[in-house]
Amino acid sequence: MQQETVLVPGARDVEATLDSPEDGATACVVMCPPHPQHRGHRGDDRLVAVAECLVERGVAALRFDYGDWDEGLGEREDARNAVRWASERYEHVGLFGFSFGGSVAALAAASVDVELCAVSLLAPTAELEAGLNAANALADVTAPLQVVYATRDTTADWEPVVEAARGLDCEVVELDADHFFVGRTHHVAEAVGPFLADAC
Repeated sequence: MQQETVLVPGARDVEATLDSPEDGATACVVMCPPHPQHRGHRGDDRLVAVAECLVERGVAALRFDYGDWDEGLGEREDARNAVRWASERYEHVGLFGFSFGGSVAALAAASVDVELCAVSLLAPTAELEAGLNAANALADVTAPLQVVYATRDTTADWEPVVEAARGLDCEVVELDADHFFVGRTHHVAEAVGPFLADAC
């Protein structure tokens, strides 16, 4: 696996790690980390596990850090800018996020001016501080959509997102885990990686 640090252009200072297969890729999945005020960053174990799974399947992964805290508004724009960056370099672009990042991914997917190949949300919370509603955003996501949630998650308000996904007949995956999927990151990778790789 090849790794390089890249800067995502935009009004905010956004740094990212690009994980790529040795022989290149035609698809890239942009990855949104969890809440930056709770130590969320692009090196998050769940993001890394999914990225490694994707690279094994010939898909690149762009794991980025958000710019300065902006209650979800700036973070959504960071994700959209990362998608635009990827779309200029790859034929197909997908989107993935965990927790707060899952909500950001949903909001970005619903509003970005790039056609996405797939979107996967891991333990997303329904609403961000700025009043942005991830559950409502799902109706505007046109790409194949997957929501993965943990049955013992008492941290995120995930139920409205799962309910919306089921109402839209999207893929919903249930894992026996807590919000952080402690000891279950390989199960996360097995659920999310193939879904994104097959669609992209």
